[in-house]
Amino acid sequence: MLKYFIASCFILLLVSCRKENANFTLESVNDYFPLQVGKYITYDLDSTIFTNFNQDLTIKHYQAQYRVDAAVTDNLGRAAFNISRYLRTDSTQPWAIDNVFTAVPTGKSIEFIEDNLRFIKLMMPIEEGFSWKGNSYLPTFPYPTMYQSTGTSFTEDWDYTYDSIGVPLIINSTTIGNTLKVIEVNDSLGDPTLQPNEYSYKTFSVEKYAKGIGLIYRELTLWEYQPPYVVLSPGYTGFGVKMSMIDHN
Repeated sequence: MLKYFIASCFILLLVSCRKENANFTLESVNDYFPLQVGKYITYDLDSTIFTNFNQDLTIKHYQAQYRVDAAVTDNLGRAAFNISRYLRTDSTQPWAIDNVFTAVPTGKSIEFIEDNLRFIKLMMPIEEGFSWKGNSYLPTFPYPTMYQSTGTSFTEDWDYTYDSIGVPLIINSTTIGNTLKVIEVNDSLGDPTLQPNEYSYKTFSVEKYAKGIGLIYRELTLWEYQPPYVVLSPGYTGFGVKMSMIDHN
């Protein structure tokens, strides 16, 4: 009897695992990055630049709207979508097209091409703690004016990692029920305000997606600081972007 009991438990365990796996596979990256012509998301966008001979940080505010404009085929023959970005300074101004990106839903991932740089934004499986090399398609120096002094790539080793899956969020006073966070990188060295004669940098990137909506929040900070004794390029180089959703269809 004991061996039959053990065998029955083993069968029940297998059935349970198969059910869990079946439910697990229903969660698709396409759910968090829906792509169909006519879809749009509008954001508050803060763009960080450095002014006054790269000594001062300046933030410029815009509204940005990302619109899925067309279904296309990429250079590998895969189905893809063109996404146009429109900008305006505030809601009283007309939209003006600023850039065009491409999104490729591969079935197991979402690739996003921005300024000829290809990122793997989302990857299967959607599981807490799962990570992947989201910058694996990037060249060694995707932003040529930055990090050349170190002689190393600052992007290739980023581990995009799922965090806080299924968590509700409030974005610009709107409650969103089912979201996930992708932590891409969080690295820094020094602080120019405390150590102005030392080399320093900050590399931070996080994105948040909502099921059935898409990207609802993005924060990207990339800057490098060279101290005053560096002859060629003292001060800051880099940029920052912060986006939070205000509207969508």
